[in-house]
Amino acid sequence: MKVVCIGSGNVATHLANALKAKGVNLIQVWSRDLTNASELAKTINARAISNLNEIDRSADLYIIAVKDDAIPTITESLKDVNGLVVHTSGATAIDTLSAHRNYGVLYPLQTFSKAKSIDFVDVPLCIEANNADSLELLKKVANKLSSPVYEVNSEKRKILHLAAVFACNFVNHLYVLSDKVVEHFGLDFEILKPLIMETALKVQTELPINVQTGPAVRNDEQTMIKHQDLLSDMPELKEIYQTLSKSIKKTHL
Repeated sequence: MKVVCIGSGNVATHLANALKAKGVNLIQVWSRDLTNASELAKTINARAISNLNEIDRSADLYIIAVKDDAIPTITESLKDVNGLVVHTSGATAIDTLSAHRNYGVLYPLQTFSKAKSIDFVDVPLCIEANNADSLELLKKVANKLSSPVYEVNSEKRKILHLAAVFACNFVNHLYVLSDKVVEHFGLDFEILKPLIMETALKVQTELPINVQTGPAVRNDEQTMIKHQDLLSDMPELKEIYQTLSKSIKKTHL
């Protein structure tokens, strides 16, 4: 099977390297920036290109791993291919690729950074395709990479993506804000890491609603007032503190 990787960002990099490790033949890497394409192509022994017209038309699988708003442009450039065309987006419907004969979605439900390696064996892969043959091919590719493979339609995948934003992106932003707080008062974020780890471990075995702690769930108004006083010269953080505390109390009290 010949595969073309369209994109060179975080998802494309991890996916391409995982496929290469499983013996899949990646023949090209496309990116608008040839330097970025070359960097990834070198690691997987593929050809780097930056012109969409140079994409090989004889590949069996085209993986579009680019920003969501760039998917339509890529799709337009691949109208004449016969191979299976898939995107990796959580929030983009499968119908975005409907101009193709065979199309689908290969969505890895995980957070990716180039500097942090990830074992795809544990990454949930959500797949969808427009016909039985395409779905079968997509299953074969997905099963090479991971054991948790799920057939998820566009509507449910969009919901999963939304939930992932809350569980991952928003949580990480709160880490950023925690770092701002401790730095503001001359402390080190390092001391919070065991707490962060324990919080993440709890929800591996318990429902999040059952392991909520803190002053808001205890309705400890005096402590919350003290916290807000500390944030008096950080009004944006104070507002976030109030909003989240209100949400916790509404959920539990």
